[in-house]
Amino acid sequence: MENRAIVSVVGKDQVGIIAKVTAVLAENQVNIMDISQTILQDFFTMMMLIDLPEHESIHKLHEQFAPVEKEMGLKISIQLEDIFKAMHRV
Repeated sequence: MENRAIVSVVGKDQVGIIAKVTAVLAENQVNIMDISQTILQDFFTMMMLIDLPEHESIHKLHEQFAPVEKEMGLKISIQLEDIFKAMHRV
C-alpha cells in the first residue's frame, strides 16, 4: 500500500531551507518522489511529494520539522496525499 504525503514549506527566502528540510526526510528514510520550489519576491515556497516508509508517521515527521520551523521562521505542513487532494478539489 502506498503511503504518500505532501510536504509544503513557506517562508522568507534564506540559505539552507532545502538542506534542512530534506535532512529531516533523509534521517527518516523518506524518499522524495517529486519536488517543486519557487521564490516569489522574498518568499520561498516548496512542495514535495514523498513516499513514507510503512513505519513512519506524519505526526513524528511534523515533530521533527518543528525545530526547523522555529530556527528558520518557516511554516512546514505535511498531509497524506489523499487528504491533500480532497482538500484542494474544486
